[in-house]
Amino acid sequence: MTEILTFEDAIEQSAQYRKRNLLLGNGFSIACNPTIFTYGSLYEQAKETHFEDIPEAAKLFEVFDTKDFEVVIRALENASKTLPVFTTKGTTITNKMQQQAEELKTALVRTIADNHPDIPNQVAEERFWACRRFLAYFLNGENDGRVYTLNYDLLLYWAALHDDPEEEELALSVNDGFGRDEDEYDTDYVTWQGENNARDQRLHYLHGAIHLFDAGSELKKYTWVNTGVPLLDQARAAMGQGMFPLFVAEGTSQQKLAKIKHSAYLYHSYKSFSEVMKQKDQALFIYGHSLAENDKHILDKIPKGKVPHIFVSLYGNPDENHNKAIIQTAHRLKSHRHERFPLKVSFYDAASVNVWGDN
Repeated sequence: MTEILTFEDAIEQSAQYRKRNLLLGNGFSIACNPTIFTYGSLYEQAKETHFEDIPEAAKLFEVFDTKDFEVVIRALENASKTLPVFTTKGTTITNKMQQQAEELKTALVRTIADNHPDIPNQVAEERFWACRRFLAYFLNGENDGRVYTLNYDLLLYWAALHDDPEEEELALSVNDGFGRDEDEYDTDYVTWQGENNARDQRLHYLHGAIHLFDAGSELKKYTWVNTGVPLLDQARAAMGQGMFPLFVAEGTSQQKLAKIKHSAYLYHSYKSFSEVMKQKDQALFIYGHSLAENDKHILDKIPKGKVPHIFVSLYGNPDENHNKAIIQTAHRLKSHRHERFPLKVSFYDAASVNVWGDN
């Protein structure tokens, strides 16, 4: 019989460690709004709703064996420039390539927008306050841990920057590594400051996020707070300038890791998680994650490390099949740890966290 702790009991047990760190899965977003954050893959959802009129572009995902929109869009754009060099009779095909590249961009933006509030005000103040109390166990001045998320959405970022109630000051450490250079104070975006400020970074998007855009020489962060412009319009404008949302949308763990290693920001966050897992005096809380195989590249850092204790959330009856799978995987992580650095695994009730307050 698996013992299931309350979140309060788990926090109490973790007090013996110097720091708590947190890994968030999609259950964090689903807990906020289960009707719009239950998507598993942007590609799968876009395929169902937006690919009907662009069958050739849709086929290219299979040709390149990818679920990464950027790969296909760039292939179409490059091909439309290359074809006229070889023939003057390909104007119709060239135009079709360009058109479908634009439609793919629109499909991506629409899929993102379909699954996300446009502005923070669409989430109640009380819900943000509840979330900040949850985050305070990991990001307050005393604990000073790190939060890693596998989600694309803005909920964590919005909650981290939200104001506290007047009667309560949580003072969260929410440095996400982005800021303005000395000569860029009039820009409507901020950029990742690189590994020079790595020590102070507390929030890490392990698979990218919808507000992070690859501008080639720098990684830009767009937010509604900075611009007052809805997410859909910002994303369309950025993609029109040749920038793409920084997503790790590939299907397999190996494919995800390959893309991570090609991004300075993503690889930095990946290495940060790896380093934290090597700490012998810290604990890791996992919330809202199924410990699925497609995130093996992240989860494998746990048994390869020295972190002594992980606390894993379970939602619902522990005897349900999805929870049995989580329990089995967690114990497998434990069994793969070197005997010199044993790993303790505890489970806690996700509902007892009340991460977004009472619904």
